[in-house]
Amino acid sequence: MSLRLSSLSRMLLLSVSFTMALLAFRMFRTHTLEYGFYVWNTFLAAIPYFCSNQLVHCKKMNGVAILLLAGWLLFFPNAPYIITDLFHYEEKPNFPVWYDLILVTSATWNGLILGIVSLMRVEAFLSDHMKQVWVKLCVFASLFLCGYGIFMGRYLRFNSWDIVNKPKELAYSSADHILAPQHHLKLWVFTFLFAVLLSLVYFTLKKLPRLLQQGS
Repeated sequence: MSLRLSSLSRMLLLSVSFTMALLAFRMFRTHTLEYGFYVWNTFLAAIPYFCSNQLVHCKKMNGVAILLLAGWLLFFPNAPYIITDLFHYEEKPNFPVWYDLILVTSATWNGLILGIVSLMRVEAFLSDHMKQVWVKLCVFASLFLCGYGIFMGRYLRFNSWDIVNKPKELAYSSADHILAPQHHLKLWVFTFLFAVLLSLVYFTLKKLPRLLQQGS
């Protein structure tokens, strides 16, 4: 595995470092751990990026590539999941609300861009080994599953590790959601709308450079 940081990785590291510096200063001044969850959540958000970064070095769809793809898909929801941490944003006593706004916004951006870049790399890899129609299907399926995973994490308190720690409970819940969708309308509406949001962000960022060159 390559440990050399690319220009993109350095830029993302700079963005994450900015957020962590804001968080460290806040903790130092307030002597509290408020918003401390961003440390762990950002680490989890970086895992799919790490998997996709290593996938670049795979030339074939071999066992290593399949394991990296599986790891990526399992942890992919953790990246845009940070968007839902905005629920924790509120005015706190004895600390500027504008500072916290910058903190939570930068953390949200980190999760979103880490997820989007990782998906772009996965799509590029799949494009070398599959027909485009199947690649597009995989992208949309990944975004949909991402929305589902975010709901499971935010509202049902499951996490990526539960596929190992609580496989039966996770399988039972998912089966119930699929077999009785009428009883889980909130889940499926959330999943669909979040997938649409992520799709808009993803394809906008993906096509933006070309659109700018065309002057559109």
